[in-house]
Amino acid sequence: MSISGLSVDARRRRSAELREFLRSRRARLTPGDVGMPGGGGRRTPGLRREEVAVLAGVGVSWYTWLEQGREINVSADVLDAVARVLRLDGAEREHLYLLAGLNPPQSSPAAREISPQLLRVIDGWLPRPAYVIDRHWHLAAVNRAARVVFGYGEDDHNCLVSFFTNARFRSEICHWEDAARAIVGQFRADAARYPDDPEFGRMAADMCAASPAFAEVWAEHPVGTATEGTKALAHPAGGELVFEYTALPLADLPGHRLLLYTPAAGTGTEARLAALLGVRESGAA
Repeated sequence: MSISGLSVDARRRRSAELREFLRSRRARLTPGDVGMPGGGGRRTPGLRREEVAVLAGVGVSWYTWLEQGREINVSADVLDAVARVLRLDGAEREHLYLLAGLNPPQSSPAAREISPQLLRVIDGWLPRPAYVIDRHWHLAAVNRAARVVFGYGEDDHNCLVSFFTNARFRSEICHWEDAARAIVGQFRADAARYPDDPEFGRMAADMCAASPAFAEVWAEHPVGTATEGTKALAHPAGGELVFEYTALPLADLPGHRLLLYTPAAGTGTEARLAALLGVRESGAA
């Protein structure tokens, strides 16, 4: 196992953590949990190293060296076998990869629905806009303010598609060309994070066919990321609205992001937003 870029002390600490982590996960299982006879004479609870090695299909010496944090070659397939035997959940499997000096595999798109707790956060952000998008920029949850401010309707399922194909976005977003270049750059950066996901290529091809503006910007190969920024628009009923936004990754929903919008100070947006949504201005505090 080789962990490049780490100091000797850091490698020692990581090896010690790997040793204690694997021991603790062995200790919480019994032979009966994995379909093996219990036997007798066990001085410590849990599975033995030899049993983990057999069940994972690796040599006993190799697994012992892994648990000791020695410098050995480790593959993703072998780590997955160990994780399966020790019944590691997603977070524990990722932790094992990191301790072993490998990059954790990309998580598949989350199949879980948005939790009631997260929905309460989104609705609790009212009267400010908030919504959740998945890795492909599909709208997973949208609060009422986001629908009123940005015009997301029942036919708007993807914010990238809506930006380039919904005439309202083109007419209301201030500095639309700059915003378009930034959005395409973010989408291209997202695509690079998931090289084994063909959906990004399909979406890009479909967008190039549907929107000449997207095709033009896509051909320029802009790349960028945005965890925070400013969005300004001229709302037909609310007037000029300027928001600062923050994009937060959701650990329990790999690839999903929560976008929270706050009225920019000194722009009058807070008062206009409150009037637009029919709430008292103090409610936006």
